[in-house]
Amino acid sequence: MATPREHIEDIRRNTFFIGGELRPRLAAIAHQAVMLLSAELYSKDVHFLMELIQNSEDNEYSEGVDPSLEFVITSRDITATGAPATLMVFNNEKGFSASNIDSICSVGMSTKKGNRQRGYIGEKGIGFKSVFLITARPYIFSNGYQIRFNEEPCAHCNVGYIVPEWVEQNPTLSDIKQIYGSGTALPTTTLILPLKPDKVEAVKKQLSSIHPEVLLFLSKIKRLSVREDKEDPTQNTVSDIEIASQTDLVTRKNINAQSYTLLLSAEENHGNECERECSYYMWKQKFPVRQEFRVERRMEVDEWVITLAFPIRERLRRAMNSSPGVYAFLPTAMVTRFPFIIQADFLLSSSRETIQLDNKWNQGILECVPTAFVNAFTSLVKTVEGAPASSLPHIFRFLPVHPSCEELKFVRESIKIKLVEENIVPVEPDIEQRFFCKPREVGRLMPAFWNILSKAMDQGVSLIDLSSHGRFVLSHSFDKEEFDDILNFLGVEPINDEWYVKCIQGTSNLVFGVSENVYLELLLFVADNWGSKFGHTNIKNIPLIKCADYGNKSLCSISSIQNGKCRISLSSQLSRVSWLIDCNREFISVARLLFMPKATQEAIWSCSRKDTLKKWLADQVMVGSVDVNKYAVDLLDNSWSEKLVIAYVHFLYHSFNNDFISSWEVDRLCASMPLVDSDGSIIRSRKGVIVPAIGSNWAGLTNYCNLWKEEGYVVLAGDYMNSGHFAGKFTPQHKLKDFLVEHAKASDVPNISAPNAVLSPLSELTKINAFLLLDWIRELKYKRVRIPPKFLTCIKEGSWLKVTLNGSPAFRPPSQSFLLTPSLGNILQRGSDFVDIPLIDESFYGKEINEYKEDLKTVGVMFEYGEACEFIGSHLMSLVASSSLTRGNTVSILHFIKALKENDRSPDIFIASIKKGKWLKTCLGYKSPVESVLSDNEWNDVAS
Repeated sequence: MATPREHIEDIRRNTFFIGGELRPRLAAIAHQAVMLLSAELYSKDVHFLMELIQNSEDNEYSEGVDPSLEFVITSRDITATGAPATLMVFNNEKGFSASNIDSICSVGMSTKKGNRQRGYIGEKGIGFKSVFLITARPYIFSNGYQIRFNEEPCAHCNVGYIVPEWVEQNPTLSDIKQIYGSGTALPTTTLILPLKPDKVEAVKKQLSSIHPEVLLFLSKIKRLSVREDKEDPTQNTVSDIEIASQTDLVTRKNINAQSYTLLLSAEENHGNECERECSYYMWKQKFPVRQEFRVERRMEVDEWVITLAFPIRERLRRAMNSSPGVYAFLPTAMVTRFPFIIQADFLLSSSRETIQLDNKWNQGILECVPTAFVNAFTSLVKTVEGAPASSLPHIFRFLPVHPSCEELKFVRESIKIKLVEENIVPVEPDIEQRFFCKPREVGRLMPAFWNILSKAMDQGVSLIDLSSHGRFVLSHSFDKEEFDDILNFLGVEPINDEWYVKCIQGTSNLVFGVSENVYLELLLFVADNWGSKFGHTNIKNIPLIKCADYGNKSLCSISSIQNGKCRISLSSQLSRVSWLIDCNREFISVARLLFMPKATQEAIWSCSRKDTLKKWLADQVMVGSVDVNKYAVDLLDNSWSEKLVIAYVHFLYHSFNNDFISSWEVDRLCASMPLVDSDGSIIRSRKGVIVPAIGSNWAGLTNYCNLWKEEGYVVLAGDYMNSGHFAGKFTPQHKLKDFLVEHAKASDVPNISAPNAVLSPLSELTKINAFLLLDWIRELKYKRVRIPPKFLTCIKEGSWLKVTLNGSPAFRPPSQSFLLTPSLGNILQRGSDFVDIPLIDESFYGKEINEYKEDLKTVGVMFEYGEACEFIGSHLMSLVASSSLTRGNTVSILHFIKALKENDRSPDIFIASIKKGKWLKTCLGYKSPVESVLSDNEWNDVAS
């Protein structure tokens, strides 16, 4: 076998006739080389990299070798060509064989032709020759071969590009090893490309832009690196990167497909080391090539192999705004805007920038992509064993929800048509066995309702039957705004309004099994959607509104409140909530109003949206707000029992004491409320109110008779005097009576008006009652109230005033009683031994009696000297009339007149009262003093 050098010399001699005469065959080769290279060298400098990577993928590798490809760019001119920079490519393949060398020294004679099924991805036969875009003299060191080519025509044969030339030095293997790393063995194959001056920056840029996903669909190359060789690394102008891939293979034979996970890692150095990685779910499926899509260039291929790559995390990017969407083993420039990558054996344009969309081979592949996608997607969704539904949303991000490029629009639409017929959408509840439905069978819930359900579930409410109300419910982990575009793409629509009604009614404890805050969220949800959704649904007829009925937990429907069958209210003030509910418990037998529970109302008051909620409750549900006064007014219009009438006063008493109602409100309520009278009757209308008899002033003066009844006055029952308990509050004894005195104008002597009736019998009053009666008279006079005649007469004539008659106690009417000064009293008592003057007993009444002179005068008590004289005279004349005046009485009269004079008191009034009385005995019988004559002698005898 010839040595590598001998092989090269043979090619030069026998193929290019170097050292001999030029042959016609050589001219043909030269012509072909020029034509093909000028037509097929690519338009972009970057493609030489793709061709080198493609060649490395097609190379053969020894068992146990981890195939790798390394690019090193150096500023050292190891080829002595004067190049400003040199690109070195290292590949650990088996190395160039003689046939490979023969192929590279020709055009269009690739050793890979017709070997697509063996995994070769190159086909044009000029892959290596693309390096002439960036270098004029490429070098190959492999398996003992040390050769170079020149784009300039060879001086010996006038052919360029493909004429090999043996290299002795510049570079040597030691030069190469020094750059690669002296401590590491050189890979089998090394390409050395001294760069054209105008291509250095372009090559550096493209090296810095090699996409980390370049290894994604390569079956052999597992590692690719790029680095710059400079003595000072801080001066590097190429971004170093090392890319690696790992595969975990799982075969799914039922649909002739493979699925596996591929991990790409990329370690970059931009001055700071940065390592990133991304896993890709890979789906590889085979499809038979249909006859109508066969083409000459792929006649030997019977199966399309389509691979889809789904980036599980954010795709790796490097120095580019967009990532390739279509691969033909290596990336094309075609951007699909799909969230997955399509790989197949596409036929490419000569520039390798895009696939030939008008080619029927490619069209046949693209028609299979939707099926491959649906198979891959359903497999992903349903085979993540044990994973909850919450792990699925990121998988759905692989759906092509956004418009694709126009050329691939039909692929997107076909995927959509196929997907909507698949059971791929997870639904609630998320139990051990995940359940999937077709998109059209599933409905979305409003976010606010999901929020309520989530909180309810956290609080122990079971949502196991959530999908049993007439529509499957989209999994909560999926039903979020961030997935709107996905769900819209699949055609998952909002659930209908009646579903919410059935759910609220049918979900156990969704009202009573949640906290008050969650319950209010439920009400706010209904309120917010009342006009647009729920106002005309059956939600009106389900039990929804809580009420405190003081028995079992109770609910009312909105319709029952709206039509008046049930009245529910709120307290208009937070501090009154408990009081109103407790009071309503006392009046529950007659109250037409129920309150929402205390905890509910307190939650409303602390709710940030309380105004919205209260407005909806008031305007739509007819749940109003009341204060204590309004509640009290509402209670008045009821049928009352005696017990409740008394309770109502307790209610007002404590409400007022706690400042829940004002004084003027209490007064108005007291004027309207019913009362229980002393007979136990309930009185609704009256002119006035009289305090209960027990402990009253009036009872002792009227012998417990209601003398005001005809005038419309109500005497309060004795129950108003008692202590009691109401709504957890204690009312001390007499407090109700005092309260009614102040606010219901319940009156007692002396503050009550006088009846036009007789106080019968009015006699022998105690000191207290006497003064009470006098206070009453005084009060009436002070108020300038006319004193009824009957009332005044009975007082004047009743023997109720205690007097002394000659030192003995007695009771006399005021009209027969005197309240004189002590001195005058003594004079009259001493001077008149024939008449007892009834002087008010000051020892009994005390000095206080003197403070009532005006009042005593009103009822007829006499105070003046003249009145006393008239009284004595009148009494004497009554004796005359009864013929009981004795001789001694007559003498006493005269002594009395004399005594008055001696005490400087005029007897004129007394004399005037008796001078016309016939009390003097004359010879003609009894005559008045003016009718009588007394002779001097006779009177003298009498005087002596």
